[in-house]
This record gives sequence, C-alpha cells and structure tokens, in this order.
Amino acid sequence: MEAASCSAAAANGAVGSQRDRSLVPERLQRREQERQLEVERRKQKRQNQEVEEEKSDFFAAAFARERAAVEELLESGESMEQLDEAAARLQGLQKLVNDAVLFLAAYDLRQGQEALTRLQATLAERRQELQPKKRFAFKTRRKDAVSATTVDAAPGPAAAEGILAFPPPLKEEGGGIGSGFVFGFSNVESQVLEKRAEELHQRDVLLTELSKCTVRLYGNPNTLRLAKARGCTLLCGPVSTSVFLEDCSDCVLAVACQQLRVHTTRDTRIFLQVTSRAIVEDCSGIQFAPYTWSYPGIDKDFEGSGLDRSKNNWNDIDDFNWLARDTASPNWSILPEEERTVQWD
Repeated sequence: MEAASCSAAAANGAVGSQRDRSLVPERLQRREQERQLEVERRKQKRQNQEVEEEKSDFFAAAFARERAAVEELLESGESMEQLDEAAARLQGLQKLVNDAVLFLAAYDLRQGQEALTRLQATLAERRQELQPKKRFAFKTRRKDAVSATTVDAAPGPAAAEGILAFPPPLKEEGGGIGSGFVFGFSNVESQVLEKRAEELHQRDVLLTELSKCTVRLYGNPNTLRLAKARGCTLLCGPVSTSVFLEDCSDCVLAVACQQLRVHTTRDTRIFLQVTSRAIVEDCSGIQFAPYTWSYPGIDKDFEGSGLDRSKNNWNDIDDFNWLARDTASPNWSILPEEERTVQWD
C-alpha cells in the first residue's frame, strides 16, 4: 500500500511538472507580446512627438516670417492700400494661429495671440492716422438728461452726447488696444443702441461704461471691445478678428469672431461662434452656448468677415486661472439647452 501511494504521488508530480513545462512557452509568448506592444507604443509616442515638433517648428518659422512682413507694411505704409494688404496678411496670420491651436503649447499660443493683438492695434492706429481729420464738437449736457431717454427709443440726435465718434483710449496691461478703437458708444444708460453694416464695416468698435442697454451691431466690424458694462445685452454680427470683454457683469452677448478673450468678468452668458479657443481669465459665473443671433444680411457679413461658419469651438475654453486638466474649471460652464431659447428682438 505504501509503495502504491508513493507511485501515485510520483505519477502526479510528473503530470504537474509536464503541465508547468507546457505553461512556460505560453508565459514567454505572452510576455513577448507585451514587450512588442510596449515597443510599438513607445515608437508611436516618439513619432507623434516628432510630428508635433515639426509642426511647432513650421508654425514658428511661418509666424515669424508673416509677422515681419506685416510689421514692415505697418512701418512703411503710407497709403490705405498698403494697410489693406497688412490687414489681409494679418487675417492669414490669425488663421495660422487658429490652425495651430490643437498642437501648440499653451505658452506659445498665448504669445502668438498677444503678438496678433499688438499688430491689430498698430494697424488700427495707422488707419486712424491716414484718415482725413474730421471736425467735431461735443455738446455739454447733464448726464442725467442722457439716462432719462426711454429704453424703447433708439439713440437719435438728442442722445448724441452719449455716443463718441472717437472715444478716449482704454489702456490694457501688456500693451493693449489703446487708441486703436475709433468708434462706439460710451457712458449710456437704459437705451437701445444700434449701428448698421455701412457704419461698422471693418471698423474697430469700443463700447464702454454702459448700463442696462441693449446694443445691436448689424454688420462686420474688425475688432470689438466691451468694457465696464453692467446688465447689458450685446448682439453683434461677425467680427473679423478679436472680441475683448473686460470688467463686465450680468450681461448677455451673442458674438461671432476668430478669437474671444474675457477678463475680470462675472455672471455673464455668451452665445458664441469662435474659430479658435476662447480664453477666460480672472472670471466667474461665465456660461457659454452656440451663437444663435440672426438678421437680414448676416450671410453676406459672414462672407466678408472671412470666418469659417462650419468651425465653432464655442465650448472649447481655456481658463488661464485653472491649470488642472483632469478637473473642469469652476469659473465657466455650458449653458443648459433649456435655457438657450432667447427672443433676441
């Protein structure tokens, strides 16, 4: 019996050893597959990195070349034709930046956008210098006389003192827009303010210190800036380049543009079409939804603006105060669909 038990144990041990030996090639094969997958993953990662570096190098060279060409045109431009050429090349430069958003580092993207802003400001200043000087005068009237105008009335001659043909420059940190804005409304309360396409075409618009106003801009401005607005609604046609929003609260905007930057603003809804990423900084309570405003002639204005209507990054937002990529920023959110129905007019 004892001998039989030993024989059985030996037999079982032999079977177990054979099983272990048969598993060795399977484990080796699996390990080799894992090794090959890791090698392929690293190879793909290295190739992707090389492609990104090539794209970044191409962008840097192309941007520097076009920037130098625009700067030369702005420095030597003595005619509106040269400035028009500079504007056209600036639009190409903006498109270059827009196309690089997906692969460019955040720092490089910000540097490119700031360089574009400075060039756009210089272009606006050079245009202003070449425009024939117009004689104008402001009426002196008490401020409360302006604010007494009814909301339902569009601003006419009686409200002209609330409309600046050449508003004072608004300084911005880091060399901002300054005196490039030459058209808009300022210091107006509880009014409906409107401008038409023939007045807006490729002009730089500044709206500042408005309270409880509704502003409708039918047409295609070059740039748009809204500053120090409280409880206002702004509806604007396609803006060829940039929209800046600064120090505003409790506002509603509908804007289409290449670039949007929102600074020190709170509790504001933005119905947006933008071809690059929108940027928020030092903000809270900002809500975004797709651009839905329309008016007769908007298709023509979009064509003139150069904006790609099929491209809209309305919900792709960079918050410069929120660097955590795995957690959503608390400073902005998507406006719920049930709250997007708005009667604009």
